[in-house]
Amino acid sequence: MSTKQQFMRRALDLARLAEGCTAPNPMVGAVVVDERDGRILGEGYHHRAGEPHAEVLAIRAASGKDLTHSTLYVTLEPCSHYGKTPPCADLIIEQGIPRVIIAMQDPFPKVSGRGIEKLRRAGIEVEIGLMQKEAESLNRAFLTAVCKQRPYITLKWAETADGYIDRLRYQPDEPALQISSPWRQRMVHKLRSQHDAILVGGNTLRMDNPKLNNRLWWGPSPQAIVLSRSARIPIDCFLREQSRLATSSHKPLIAICSAQADQQDLLSLEKDRVDLILYGDSNLPLADILRQLCERGIHSLLVEGGRQVLDLFIKERLFDRIEREKGREYLGQEGIKAPNLP
Repeated sequence: MSTKQQFMRRALDLARLAEGCTAPNPMVGAVVVDERDGRILGEGYHHRAGEPHAEVLAIRAASGKDLTHSTLYVTLEPCSHYGKTPPCADLIIEQGIPRVIIAMQDPFPKVSGRGIEKLRRAGIEVEIGLMQKEAESLNRAFLTAVCKQRPYITLKWAETADGYIDRLRYQPDEPALQISSPWRQRMVHKLRSQHDAILVGGNTLRMDNPKLNNRLWWGPSPQAIVLSRSARIPIDCFLREQSRLATSSHKPLIAICSAQADQQDLLSLEKDRVDLILYGDSNLPLADILRQLCERGIHSLLVEGGRQVLDLFIKERLFDRIEREKGREYLGQEGIKAPNLP
């Protein structure tokens, strides 16, 4: 690994520290290096939307130091427009940094190429594409949202050695089949911490009363979403109770329901501060629903089931990644088969 790659790797590692926290913004890391002796003068990463960008924090960390012989390594093209924060490109120019190395160009229309152009017009040497694949992988959710206008979608399920995700159950008090090991359960919670939202079907909600939060790994919990055509969501279920207590840091449950559902059920959900997304067609317009979620700032979505919901995403080929766990035990009886992969 070259010296330049080592500094960009450091910037990528910094960016990843904010995984799960920056949406709808991308994860970005920056490192300022003195080219005379290779010392890191300052570094930083974007913590969350509305807070200072990585370049700003890296330059602040280098405050009082001579930057006229420095190189700024940054994982994403510096912004050139006024948003919630001033343009980073302007700050770089003001500080007299002579060289900027960028992992990837920002596809966001308000930025795309403009930050690079502004830096070059100011006489700054700009290099693009160092460790670009790694930078794109880091921000695959952001790229999917910008380029496809939908969240990056992960389908997740665990199945037995003979291909079942659960036994047949008819009452909510019947326990679900436990397939995942304790270690794997921790990895599932890590996966939750890496996604903006998590989605299950109405039947899963009624049978399992899931929490859908992150309890076994460091990091935030995803926003809970239930897909329930009928809007029949038990009034005493955990997610509905949490929605009543929703605050700025704990978002309410999102329920995707048919507009033809019982109006009293819909009104009751609204009273409990459940965020409703209604659709009028008899068939669920999944692509349009995903676009609406993306517009709400949900750039990554973990779909945990059940079988009908997973099949819906697979049938419409609306997924980017599959996390499939194959257990060692056999169910040995009739049950719910695992989804069929395309």
